[in-house]
Amino acid sequence: MVYERHIRLCKTAPTTRKHHYSRRGVAAVEMALILPVFFLVVFGIIEFGRAMSASNILTSACRLGARASILDNASNATVTQKLKSFCEATLDVSPDDVVVSIVVVAAPESVDHDPANEIANAKQGDLCTIRVEIPYDKISLTPAKFLSGKNLSASCSMEHE
Repeated sequence: MVYERHIRLCKTAPTTRKHHYSRRGVAAVEMALILPVFFLVVFGIIEFGRAMSASNILTSACRLGARASILDNASNATVTQKLKSFCEATLDVSPDDVVVSIVVVAAPESVDHDPANEIANAKQGDLCTIRVEIPYDKISLTPAKFLSGKNLSASCSMEHE
């Protein structure tokens, strides 16, 4: 009796083979549907990783510029040149794409002193603020334009010595 049951089960086995042939190409169709979404996510991760890296580099550039601006004998031109060459070396961008703005605010205790946003006119206690901006289109690694039209910026402020 057990033997007859085994024979009946064996006789049904060839029908499962027929079902196997009807699933041909399913993996290719699934891959065709999932692969574009997968690559979109991967390239998005790459782009946002690059944006974070560039943002950290811009913050370092601002710190470098702020440190240079609070020293004696500093000028707007020297600080701007230092920032542009730093960004060119680290981010591989043209110096023309780097926008540097310098703001010097007189110390609250100085009444008759106006530095007119010139580092050379700054006195001890004046606040020197350096801001750097770069269009993200200029540093993008992939042709996808996830952050197209956006600017990356950073700023740093230090008191003049």
